[in-house]
Parts: sequence; structure tokens; C-alpha cells
Amino acid sequence: MTYYLKAKTALVVTLMFSLFTIAQEKALPVFVNGEAQIVEAFSDASKYIRHDLWVETEFDTDGDGELDRMHVSVTRPDQTETENLKLPVIYITSPYFAGVAGDAPGTMWNVKHELGEIGEERFHPEVKRRGKRPIISNSHIRKWVPRGYIVVHSSSPGTGLSDGAPTIGGLNEELAPKAVIQWLTGKNKGFTERNGNEEVKAYWSTGKVGMTGTSYNGTLPLAAATTGVEGLEAIIPIAPNTSSYHYYRSNGLVRSPGGYLGEDIDVLYDFVHSGDEDKRAFNNKTVRDTELMNGMDRQTGDMNDFWYNRDYLPKMKNMNAALFMSHGFNDWNVMPEHSYRIYKKAKEMGLDTKIYYHQNGHGGPPPTSQMNKWFTKYLHGIDNGVENEENKAYIVREYDNRQEPTAYKDYPNPDAKDVTLNLTKGGNKAGGLTTSKGNKSKEKLTDDVSFTWKDLAKSETSQNRLLYVTAPLKEDLHISGVAKVTITLSSNKSAANLSTYLVSLPLKAGKNAKITENLITRSWADPKNYKSLTDEEDLKPGKFYTINFDLQPDDQIIKKGQQIGFMIFSSDPEFTLHPKAGTELNIKLDKTKLKLPVVGGKDAFEKAVN
Repeated sequence: MTYYLKAKTALVVTLMFSLFTIAQEKALPVFVNGEAQIVEAFSDASKYIRHDLWVETEFDTDGDGELDRMHVSVTRPDQTETENLKLPVIYITSPYFAGVAGDAPGTMWNVKHELGEIGEERFHPEVKRRGKRPIISNSHIRKWVPRGYIVVHSSSPGTGLSDGAPTIGGLNEELAPKAVIQWLTGKNKGFTERNGNEEVKAYWSTGKVGMTGTSYNGTLPLAAATTGVEGLEAIIPIAPNTSSYHYYRSNGLVRSPGGYLGEDIDVLYDFVHSGDEDKRAFNNKTVRDTELMNGMDRQTGDMNDFWYNRDYLPKMKNMNAALFMSHGFNDWNVMPEHSYRIYKKAKEMGLDTKIYYHQNGHGGPPPTSQMNKWFTKYLHGIDNGVENEENKAYIVREYDNRQEPTAYKDYPNPDAKDVTLNLTKGGNKAGGLTTSKGNKSKEKLTDDVSFTWKDLAKSETSQNRLLYVTAPLKEDLHISGVAKVTITLSSNKSAANLSTYLVSLPLKAGKNAKITENLITRSWADPKNYKSLTDEEDLKPGKFYTINFDLQPDDQIIKKGQQIGFMIFSSDPEFTLHPKAGTELNIKLDKTKLKLPVVGGKDAFEKAVN
């Protein structure tokens, strides 16, 4: 009996040792300090398994009578085949993978016309698709596959080898990634061919999916998340367009995205429409020339059902994915309000949230370490505590490395309070911006789109803008949040552009001047929409109207010695339509106010300026 027990014990020990050895030999993800580490066995790209397939959706947008199928590209470690290893997925979807249209003359809408007009018909470019197969980006493959993830790419509807039509924020752009995620979780069909019947399964997927991407590629993770699709655990949208209205309009005003003067939603459609050439005529007729043209309304710039249905904020009720938002405070293409409005709503819903802001322009992901921890928690299920961190906001300070953000409890800074600032006369030179009572006088500016905001801010005197400034700051002043303006004005014409800027004076010159040394934040509005975004009325010359709106969110430390300037002018050559010069705006100073979110509130402001 004793011999039997000893033999049995030896056998068990041997077996356990063998299993341990086998486990050691198998490639598995490795985690240190809550982050997935680069694993040597996952790092040989020559051994990656790469394959293409088509996932069936629930819609038909190209009118061929068949459900549209999305082209999907998979890149996974060979261990998912040789060792039956299952891994989570990082999924990127885009309308750009097959190329885009060029910037031919006349592609954009002509902005040189009076307000309320549409402008001359523009040129419609065609996308020349790159190669037989779209070129799929390798950047995420290099970053995530060695850390124990599978990377999946897909082309959006009507682009590359995907069926359908681009709708630029339409319903199919939510349902397309949803279908791919459902395939990754075993709840939808994928096929080896675009028109074939041979099915392919995602047997190598754990069913845990995360999404990320920048700009349009950052919009689509949010679009997918609003469907509430099971399996989408976490998203990291970078500079996402969360509302087509907020991208192409501003408080009722027709406004271009920065750097793309004259762009509108139909221009973007042409820019990305790289799908099947035989389907393009149908798509152009039904989507671009009918749905988009009938809905976009370049005459008024008002909100309507077309724009409302392309806003992801009202659709968030079904969202359950953890959200890590990323944006630049000086992104004047996809402006920072896009990320803030979604982050704010996600917090209200009780979702796990975090936000990263830097001081630069379009794009810019969070530090890799932070992204790694986010995906490690929600996709690998490692309890790294990222969701319980005290600090929810990470902001890169003005002169810091983007990889080294400063941690804050939240955004806006919880210590920020609105300080109401009033105007004192002298705006054609430099009036006052103060907490004291404002003047009851009126001041006038004359519109002239030939002047840039820098021209106007640098001018010692100008009839084309009104400028109100604080005293020079005796110490740094931290602004965090959304500044709000109330402007009471009259116009000598039935319509007018309205542009408002917060600037840091004097403007720094030279190639090395940072934008944060000159521009604080800005916004634009249509005085005709003083009642609401959905209802405008022509201005009666000489009659005063009061309009309230927000400037773009910001978090900035204005340096000692600078002055904060509140500048009001009319047409902005970089963003608005270009009417003929001569429109006159009169401003009532005592009925015009700026609410500035200052860390430390009124006491901090008074201390800095007195």
C-alpha cells in the first residue's frame, strides 16, 4: 500500500510538472503593472496569419437587392492556429483605407457670396481606388499584436471592397461595425468571398472587442458603441466627429471645419466614396444628390432632423462600453466640443470614463501606457484598477511633452467657477474686460472678411472689430471649462456672421510661437438663431437681439504679463461665408457679457488682475 501511494504521488507530480512545462512552452499574454507586455513569441510579423473575409450586415444601401457585406482584414499571431490560443480583438474601421479623392479646383463649395445664398454648383471628384485590395494600416498591428491582441480592420460602407454607400453619419455607419463585432462574438455570419456562401468563423476570438481610431476612424467606435452591441467592451476615440451638425455648423451658422474652407457633408461623401465603381451612380443619386442635398440646408444653417439623426449624443442611451476620450484643445478641424459633450454624457450615465487632452491640433492619442491599461482591463480582464483611479482627466500642459500629461480629478477642473466679465467702452481700440459694472453705451464694428483674426487682434485701432481686455496679469491664470457669451446686437442688414475669440495679448510672433500663446478659444454664431437652432428669423435693421452661446472647451494657463482679450467681429475668412464688406453691427455693452471658467473663481481672477 505504501509503495502504491508513493508511486501515485510521483505520477501526479510528474503530470503536474509536464502540464506546467507545456504551459510554459505555450505563448500567452504577459502583464506587468497592469499593462500587456510585448511577448517575443507574438513579435515575428512574418508568422502572422492574415486573411480577408466579408461580414454580412442587416442593410442594403447600394440598391442591388442583397444585404451589404463589409470587407474585413484580420491579423493574428500564428499561435491562434497552432496552439488554439484565443485572444481579444482591437478593431479599427475606416472609410479611408482604399484612398480618397484629390483636392481638384472647385471641389469645395464657393464661400464668396451673401448669407442665405447657396453658391454655385461645385465639382464632384471621383476616388480612384488604390489597387485590387485596400491598403490596410499597419500601425495598430505593430503596436497591439505583439502585446497579445488580434487586430481587425474593416472598410466602411461604400468604400474599398465593402458593399453599400457612404452616408457620412447615417445609420448604416453604426450598423456596419456592429455586424463585424457580432461576427467576432459568434453571432453573425462571415464569408470567405464577397459574393460566396462559404462561411468563416472567428474561432480565435475571445469575444472581447475594443475599438480606437482618429478623426473619422475615431467617430466609428462611438457609432458602434451607441448600438449597445454585446462584446464591445471599451473604446478610445481620438478627435472624433460626434455630430455632423457641430462639424459643419456653429450655433446656426454655416461654418467650415478648420483647414477645409467650403467643405460640407456632401464634399466628404465624394472624398471617401471609393467603393464599387458600378454602384457609384446609384449611390450618388440616392445619397449625395437626394438625402444629403435635401437635408444639409446651406441656406439657413439650422438644425433639422437630418442633422439630428447624425448626432451620437442622443443615441448614447444604449451605450455600455468603457470610454477613454482623447482630443486636442487647438483642434479647429474637429473641435474640442465633440469629445467633451460625449464625455460629459458618459459620466452622467455612470459609464467608466477617462479623458485626455493636449494643447495641439487634430489627432494625438493618449500615451501608449494609458491606452494599454484601458484595453488590458476591459479586454484581457486584468484587475489593474484603471476604472477606480481618482483622477479622470489627463491634460498636457502648454510646454510639456504629450506623453507626460498632468493628472486632474476631472475636466473641467472641479475648482473652476464662472467669473462674469463686463465690457467698458473703447472696443475699436481696446475697451475694458472687468468684473465691475459695464457701460451702457453702444459700440459699432463694420464687417470686412479680408482681415484675419490675427490682423484684427494686432491692430491698435480698427473699425472692423471690437476688443475688450483685462489688465495685465500679475500672476498666471488657469482657465478650465466652457466659456459662455451673451451678446446683444443689431445689424443694418437682415443677416450677419458673428465671430467671437478669446485671445492672449500681446500676440507672440515668429515661427516658434505656440498657438496657446496667442489663441485661447473661439466660436461662431448666427444672430438669426437667437431663439433656437431650429428656428431663425431675418434681422430687422436697427433692432437689438440677444444671443447666448458657448465658446469651445479649453484648459489653459494664461501666463503672467499677458492680457486676456475678448474680440467680437463678423465674418471670419478661415471659417465662415465671405459676404461683401459693409455689414454694420452695433453692440450694447451693458447687455453683453463673458462668463469665464477660472480655477479659483472670482478671487483668483481678481488676484491676477488687481
